[in-house]
Amino acid sequence: MNQRIELVPDNEPANRRARAEAFRRISWPVNLIPASVDYVSHGHALLLGNERDVRHAARTLGDSRLASLTLLFTEPLDGTSDDDDDDAALLDATRHLTSHALTAAQARTLRLDGHLGRFAASIEQEGERLDLARGLAGREHFDCVLDLGERPALPLELPPPGYVATRRDAPDQARRLEAFAELVGEFDKPRYFQVDAGLCAHSANGNTGCTRCLEVCPADAVASHQGRIDAWIEIDPFRCHGVGSCSSACPTGAIQFRQPETQRQQATLAAWLDAYRAAGGTAPVVRFATADYLHDEHRDDVSRDGDDAPAGHVLDVPLEELGAAGHDQWLTALAAGAAEVRIQSHPGMPPRLARFIDEELARARGLLAALGHAPERVACLAVGDTAARDALPRHAVLTTEPLTLDCDGKRERLDQVLERLSALGEPSSERQALPPGSAYGGLAVDTGACTLCMACVASCPTPALAAGSDSPELSFREADCVQCGLCADACPEDAIRLVPGFLADAACRERRVCHAEAPFACIRCGKPFATASAIATIKAKLADHPRFAGEASARLEMCEDCRVRDIWHTLARDPESQLKV
Repeated sequence: MNQRIELVPDNEPANRRARAEAFRRISWPVNLIPASVDYVSHGHALLLGNERDVRHAARTLGDSRLASLTLLFTEPLDGTSDDDDDDAALLDATRHLTSHALTAAQARTLRLDGHLGRFAASIEQEGERLDLARGLAGREHFDCVLDLGERPALPLELPPPGYVATRRDAPDQARRLEAFAELVGEFDKPRYFQVDAGLCAHSANGNTGCTRCLEVCPADAVASHQGRIDAWIEIDPFRCHGVGSCSSACPTGAIQFRQPETQRQQATLAAWLDAYRAAGGTAPVVRFATADYLHDEHRDDVSRDGDDAPAGHVLDVPLEELGAAGHDQWLTALAAGAAEVRIQSHPGMPPRLARFIDEELARARGLLAALGHAPERVACLAVGDTAARDALPRHAVLTTEPLTLDCDGKRERLDQVLERLSALGEPSSERQALPPGSAYGGLAVDTGACTLCMACVASCPTPALAAGSDSPELSFREADCVQCGLCADACPEDAIRLVPGFLADAACRERRVCHAEAPFACIRCGKPFATASAIATIKAKLADHPRFAGEASARLEMCEDCRVRDIWHTLARDPESQLKV
């Protein structure tokens, strides 16, 4: 099935018509009435920074809609003013406002948390946390925060709504102060994600596994919460900016992006490419870009054929943010008949998102290389590089056959995409190294140490590990493994080792037996209930236990029912032994 379609060098008019027809027939999915989160701000603001900068900002905001201003001086003044009269006027204009100066020691303990309409600020004083909203403003919280400090109190790439960090000498400070003054009223934004805890590979049986979503969020909106035994992942919808990298990084689909859902994105991509081909288009290139970036390129929202539109073979995918489509989406486009995929960088990308895109690009290229395809089929575009955007693809399309992904699970859909790309290429039999943290790899089981206790199966969040139904057996399917490490942590014998890297061979999609033993039968009733190695390990560990000492050690060779019966029979024969229970 190593089909290669010959590339048509240039068919611009036909490609433009085909693209317009594809977009006319299939619209990019949107949620018409998406779930949302609501903010309510009464305009009680906290201003942070040195006294001069804070009072300057307070004077500017004095006639705004903000209900109150609380001034908190967190940094010393950087020298004296050249205009003592202005300082006097400044002090006179803001003297009526509540203000407080922190010592250097207090400033170091300043803690700020929350979002628009509900910010908490506190400092440490005499070993306790002092709530500044209560102490200075007599309120439960602050509604918005203006940070003029040299070192922001919230050093986040994407701070929460309601928090504005700027400097007095910033060229856009006037605009930012004007926008800050408008943070009064009721606001809403989409609830971008939903989390299915049942699919999450973050924690099991007291062990921590996958942390990919925690590592890629530039807003720090994803958090791990520890329970009595296990931890769970939560996304704060009020702090979330909808970057989407957490959903793309999640290997199991536990975090589902909803603007639109991943499955709808993939189905639309496949339908676009199918319609484009049916309308006579050739050599399609799929470009993933943010809707804002596409808008700034002044293209027509309906036809995509305005004066600044890309060449006719370029099909643009409008995203909330680039993180909303990861390497699974990019490879879907290639498997559905795109010649190449291009990811459009945009100005102001958070550094953590930029790193994530780079890692995803390396992953996609590693997978393509292992599957026998040119890694350069996926590439990133620099901001404003229209020549690279419009360039004809250097590679022919892999297929003209429609792609149908007929399963709901993210990993299962990805497996279908990889299987198609494998059939279209010449897969390597060697394991391909991928960037650290990639959710691809196998397991090595030390059969000499494994007792088939199945603690690994109980901890595995996917169907990768399974127990035998009729006999003691541990089996593994590599295509389902997300390399979370929960199985290795759960193994009491340290018999499991992760083997990272992608194996393109079809064998990785077949279930294989890692270890099997004959069952050990109960010495009393004959029921199989364990393995010989498990019984030997348990007897060694409990050799000094009084309940299993001497003749009672035979209980370890009994099933759970016979073991209980034997203990009660002993108590019945020797009533005084009950006092030892």
